[in-house]
Amino acid sequence: MKPAPKTEAELRLSLASIWSSGNTNFYVGVKAQIDANVSVPDISADLVAPYTPLGSTNNNNPKNPEKSIYPKKGKSDAPYSQSEQDLRSAIFIPPSFTYGQKPPLIFVPGTGTYGGEVYTDNLLKLLSASPLADPVWLNVPGALLGDAQSNAEYVAYAINYISSISANANVSLITWSQGGLDAQWAFTFWPSTRGLVSDFIAVSPDFHGTVFAPALCLSPGKTGFNPCPPSVIQQEYDSRFVATLRAKGGADAYVPTTTVYSGLYDEIVEPQQGVLASAFLRDGRRAGVTNVEVQTACFGRPAGSFYGHAGVLFSPLTAALVVDALSHPGPANLGRLDLGAVCKTYVAPGLTVADATATSGQIVAAAVRLLAFQPRLTSEPGLRSYAT
Repeated sequence: MKPAPKTEAELRLSLASIWSSGNTNFYVGVKAQIDANVSVPDISADLVAPYTPLGSTNNNNPKNPEKSIYPKKGKSDAPYSQSEQDLRSAIFIPPSFTYGQKPPLIFVPGTGTYGGEVYTDNLLKLLSASPLADPVWLNVPGALLGDAQSNAEYVAYAINYISSISANANVSLITWSQGGLDAQWAFTFWPSTRGLVSDFIAVSPDFHGTVFAPALCLSPGKTGFNPCPPSVIQQEYDSRFVATLRAKGGADAYVPTTTVYSGLYDEIVEPQQGVLASAFLRDGRRAGVTNVEVQTACFGRPAGSFYGHAGVLFSPLTAALVVDALSHPGPANLGRLDLGAVCKTYVAPGLTVADATATSGQIVAAAVRLLAFQPRLTSEPGLRSYAT
């Protein structure tokens, strides 16, 4: 095994050589990351469970909302399929939480990860002492590998719960990967959430799914040839889940939304370039949308170079967009940023190369969990009755 990268340039070159060298086998790339020491602590003892206490899925949150939010907060909300106890216990509220004295923010993880693990070395570190945000995070049992319709329930419940115990303050969401898709499903089918969210910041989301889903399932050409975790099948490009979301209004933003993604080169989500990017969200409702491809915004500079699916989490452009969105009404605005200053580094100020390496290593954790998860299916779960 090679020594871990020591400089920003070493990390960038290592990741670029692994993922942009014509490698079409995701798991070969994961093995190369492990060999390059761009990985995570040993998770072999319990493959799918969290590997740190911050990833706990069984949290005691005894504070009750002033008004009931379960089984429904709004008359038009979809029904939950899980108990309120299960939904609430996935929310990790750190001891520092102020219950509305600072603006609450919910971190939502991506496929194969837990919120307390995936954000610790990037945006959570940057925002923990900020007056702009009071972070909590979701640790969904099964690391979001189960039915995405159930995963979205955790997001919907968390929005209503955190707002209700924070003096009914609005919340903001930061999501990664499938977390963005789940949040958009929650906005679509739990309308009570929409008015409670000031900012939705989606990092590397796949609102249109990904053409790489079959490769993640080791299923050539199309998912279905090899058993796979349910949510991965649901994230196939134009799956029934994705097609239903978009047909029911989820192709357009419901709340002020900022998306940030990498066109060079997201090893999980493709297409991810320009207006055809899976991350690209329309603004038919005039909620306010800013779609940012990092290579376009920071063209020719370090922050416009190679970033993978997880790498966007440590990007200085992402960090600047988060601060801008949380500091102003509506989504982030590139015009308010000093891009000359923002784009001059590869890793966000306040983070180390070790932080960025650990962040990139989340891809390894996700891959291992994807392979270990049970039960596995050969076709996507049926749509819930509320979505048909």
